[in-house]
Amino acid sequence: MLITNARMINEGRELHGDLLIENGRIAKIAAQITAPAGAEVFDAGGKLLMPGMIDDQVHFREPGLTHKGNLATESAAAVAGGITSFFEMPNTNPTTTTRERLDAKYALAAGRCHGNYAFYFGGANDNLEEIKRLPPGISPGVKVFMGASTGNMLVDDPEVLNGIFAHAQVPIITHCEDTPTIKHNEDLARARWGEDVPFSEHGRIRSREACYKSTELAVGLAKKHGTRLHVLHLTTAEEMGFFTPGPMEGKQITAEVCVHHLFFTDADYEQRGAFIKCNPAVKTAADREALLAAVRDGRIDIIATDHAPHTLAEKSAGYWKAPSGLPLVQHALPTLFSLVRRGELDLHTVIRKACHAPAIRFGVQERGFLREGYWADLTLVDPEAELAVRREDVLSLCGWSPFEGLNLGAKILKTWVNGELAWDGEKVLAPRGRRIDFAGGR
Repeated sequence: MLITNARMINEGRELHGDLLIENGRIAKIAAQITAPAGAEVFDAGGKLLMPGMIDDQVHFREPGLTHKGNLATESAAAVAGGITSFFEMPNTNPTTTTRERLDAKYALAAGRCHGNYAFYFGGANDNLEEIKRLPPGISPGVKVFMGASTGNMLVDDPEVLNGIFAHAQVPIITHCEDTPTIKHNEDLARARWGEDVPFSEHGRIRSREACYKSTELAVGLAKKHGTRLHVLHLTTAEEMGFFTPGPMEGKQITAEVCVHHLFFTDADYEQRGAFIKCNPAVKTAADREALLAAVRDGRIDIIATDHAPHTLAEKSAGYWKAPSGLPLVQHALPTLFSLVRRGELDLHTVIRKACHAPAIRFGVQERGFLREGYWADLTLVDPEAELAVRREDVLSLCGWSPFEGLNLGAKILKTWVNGELAWDGEKVLAPRGRRIDFAGGR
């Protein structure tokens, strides 16, 4: 296929021209390319052609929780949102805490995923020896829940935690919230409100102190052991002090923010309630501003989603029973384009943080860039259009979105995965995803 008349943005540069795909890869990028014999020609109409987003943090719920979502449904929603590769979390049922379960998950994904896939290995209090034996190349990293979130995967044994940081051969990925602090805050909230806690209290229950204390511990352990650490879904201004501004290349410790924490604030709980309840919690407008500033100055290296679907029935319960987590993959890029329209982020920063940086940080092979020889994982965006978010258009199995009723700042017109059309602007086509290769081999 020859894609012509495209506005291509990649690695801080812009080119108006053509891109040729052969055998699933980008064969040539130039101002003008003559179509080879028999090539299909697609006129991009001057719209934005960019690398597909690499989402390094999703919960697709398979195995064991498939009433909420599965690898097929959630990856379909992802490609409709311009996400061409994803790393899926280990807190499924059973948890991905043995090599056998990791291998089984890869087998489960083969031929069913619309985007390219990889799976994290999970840390637990009883699998340190498994983690020590986990070789580079078969997983993007070891996920450590340093605060309980979902599933039974809290690592709270100090000796085990120290051992994981000391011996892991792959990057450590952390969810940082301090569980004793949260439990204390829960007790205070229950004493005041009983079962009728307002959702606006979520950011005080899953508090900034809980986040700071846990992030401080993770960063301290990483510095002690020289561990490659990536801290997920940061939410507070105070935590930004743990991270270094500037380019990501060469950093031992990196940081991440999720799209919903860049978009919503605690003022949105009044209208959206459980539909923006997530862990860590959406916090204040000042925190949101600090996160945006940290994206701009490089303290935050990667933007992801933490896509985590729950059913409408589950989300319709009261505070204590409504689970935390939001379906986000279909609307993540349009949300980031909304921030570009507002002038809060620029387009080059979005592409660097959502596409290039995950590939660099995790050693993803031949993806994440518009480069000749790389896999043709592409998304075509109309940044001048608006996307009206309607429940009936949601492709995630859970069937709802936290952005319902909003007009977001771009439409995803087409998505290609491994050189094949995966989303045509109206429907998701056949699964084209492949297992992601990482530096170090399998």
